[in-house]
Amino acid sequence: MDLHFGDSKPTDEERAAVDALLGPPESSWEGADRSDADLRWARGGREARERRDLLLPGLHAVNDRIGWISEGALDYLCRRLTVPPAEAYGVATFYAMFSVKPRPATVLHVCTDLACAAAGASELCAGVEARLGPGSGVSVERSPCLGLCERAPAALAVRAGDPVRTAVSAPATVERAVLAASSPDSAPEEPAVAMAVPQAGDPSLMLLGRVGLVDPASLDDYRAHGGYSALRQAFAIGPAAVIREVTDAGLVGRGGAAFPTGRKWQATASQPDRPHYLVCNADESEPGTFKDRVVMEGDPYSLVEAMTIAGYAVGAHKGYLYLRGEYPRALRRMEHAIGQARARGLLGDDILGQGYAFDIEIRRGAGAYICGEETALFNSIEGYRGEPRSKPPFPVEKGLFGKPTAENNVETLVNVLPILTIGAPAYAAIGTGASTGPKLFCVSGSVDRPGIYELPFGATLGDLLELAGVRERLRAVLLGGAAGGFVRPDELDIPLTFEGTRAAGTTLGSGVVLAFDDTVPLPRLLLRIAEFFRDESCGQCVPCRVGTVRQEEALHRIVERTGADAAADITLLREVGRAMKDASICGLGQTAWNAVESAIDRLGAYE
Repeated sequence: MDLHFGDSKPTDEERAAVDALLGPPESSWEGADRSDADLRWARGGREARERRDLLLPGLHAVNDRIGWISEGALDYLCRRLTVPPAEAYGVATFYAMFSVKPRPATVLHVCTDLACAAAGASELCAGVEARLGPGSGVSVERSPCLGLCERAPAALAVRAGDPVRTAVSAPATVERAVLAASSPDSAPEEPAVAMAVPQAGDPSLMLLGRVGLVDPASLDDYRAHGGYSALRQAFAIGPAAVIREVTDAGLVGRGGAAFPTGRKWQATASQPDRPHYLVCNADESEPGTFKDRVVMEGDPYSLVEAMTIAGYAVGAHKGYLYLRGEYPRALRRMEHAIGQARARGLLGDDILGQGYAFDIEIRRGAGAYICGEETALFNSIEGYRGEPRSKPPFPVEKGLFGKPTAENNVETLVNVLPILTIGAPAYAAIGTGASTGPKLFCVSGSVDRPGIYELPFGATLGDLLELAGVRERLRAVLLGGAAGGFVRPDELDIPLTFEGTRAAGTTLGSGVVLAFDDTVPLPRLLLRIAEFFRDESCGQCVPCRVGTVRQEEALHRIVERTGADAAADITLLREVGRAMKDASICGLGQTAWNAVESAIDRLGAYE
């Protein structure tokens, strides 16, 4: 592709897709027809730079309408935003869901990650590829985790057009996946969200209590079941007291890092630089994770309310919801909830007549695991490649757009609602001293009742698996997803707390619990984890960029027995893993070796 402004022209459809987002061009410098536009001026300087963050939505607009991003479309989008084409090309090629090469309007993403691999994804892919060969008008792409692990194996069909149409097939068979791809409008509807919550209807649930009970589209139903009482309480006590309540409750981040939420909010609120921003990280791309999707699909107004409270506490008037591109139903539910809240005065210039202004904008991801890292997420929103930034400065000082930013994931934010409604002392009494409150666990794999479970911190792994109906001949349990670690079947007494899993030499992570029986080929599973990290490495730092490739190569040799000495490859794996852990710039490289290491040391994977 020519990386300079060239002679390629956008089609009328491509131009319409961009103009629908940005409005008509104002000058010929931006691509307007020379016959009716002024050539004497161009948008530049600060005004142009402030539009850079529309690059990712612009790429989505073209990809959604056409199915791929041509040179002419990219050139036109770059002119409209005054972005160098080379930089825009780097952004477009960074994300798995975009294509800069021609492809059919319909793409069928078939998940091949851990839960789906254990449920027969390879056979599904082979069958679908045999049915949808060349000439079918469908591109079949093997995909990392689609966040549908409780219904594995899974497939997602996306048909470009105006509007773009999607269909989910999960659990997928060859026939269902082919139907979803060939006729998205005729595909069966997704099952009710409550199907993903085996405990649905349990009155003791704090975070999932409304899922399956309330109509997720109805703001009135949400309010009738306690909705917006937490926001009213926040307004009654003031921002400083909200932060104090969150701090006293002992709430820590639920995305895996477990950083104290109150400290993060206090640090953001105390910054003199303005404006402040709030970012909700809903880009849960960790294989085996789907809790945020269930919350957004089943109780979307709870996230809108929680983001409003968080924005009020940290002094932000704008919030961004960065949502996975693979979650079409969650996107529809959140768009509707935000629109209804705005129409009813629960978002906007004067929320509940309190004189506080706050609004939420959704930004869609496009298939990049690294964007789960907070600074990579900021770069993605700003229109750059989703590569992590060096710290310090930390996001509470210089985050999104270089301003103080509080970033939390969905589960962390919705925990704020019970803290304000029952009070910090009552919340802190749940769980253990160091891990307070309820926790959501994503259980999938070799269990009878996969889904999201809500348990207080301190329950054991065995308690959780008993609820889920673990099957016989359990071989191993993966905690924390691909970035986590394996434990043996005789270690089910591990308490599910941050300190308990740490003491056991593993990690709780984001709450992934993947059970595998002895029918799952462990060496192949580890190779899939290595392939995942190789694909998802952003390539910015050498230890991760090279280390993930070397890790995969060594595991290939061991699995295929092409190496003369497996012991030598295991030694190499340890050296590479140590280098990645010590020298990688972010958590992706630092954890890419964890699961493989635990499988070797705890499970004797290659003995």
